[in-house]
Amino acid sequence: MKSLIPIVAAVVLASSLAGFAQDSKSKPASTAAASPKPYQNVGVDEFEKLASDKKNVVLDVRTPKEFAVGHIKGAVNIDFNAPDFEKKVAALAKDKTYLVHCAGGVRSSKACAKMSELNFKQLFNLEPGLKAWEKAGKAVEK
Repeated sequence: MKSLIPIVAAVVLASSLAGFAQDSKSKPASTAAASPKPYQNVGVDEFEKLASDKKNVVLDVRTPKEFAVGHIKGAVNIDFNAPDFEKKVAALAKDKTYLVHCAGGVRSSKACAKMSELNFKQLFNLEPGLKAWEKAGKAVEK
């Protein structure tokens, strides 16, 4: 019986290793680490710092109605939900840095993803959106 224990242990170990090798072959590797997000999420203070550089473009992707109620000074408005959003964005200079925002961060995140597909290289998303900007006491104009 004692002579069977090492043999059984070896068989169990070999089976486990074979199963591990098979699992690693059948499961695709995670691509999250391999492909970083094509844009950076930033908070209010970092967004404000970036916006102070006049070479950067503040892109407001809310509706024209939302934009009219209040927006960051100098912002360009292109409505993410408009049917011609992609066409309008594609016409922008791709070599500039864009600071993208919406009201709460969802549309701007989607806009950044779309812009990265269109080969824009420098994109920053105001992750908490204009609501957080206003809550932090930052200026908006009408």
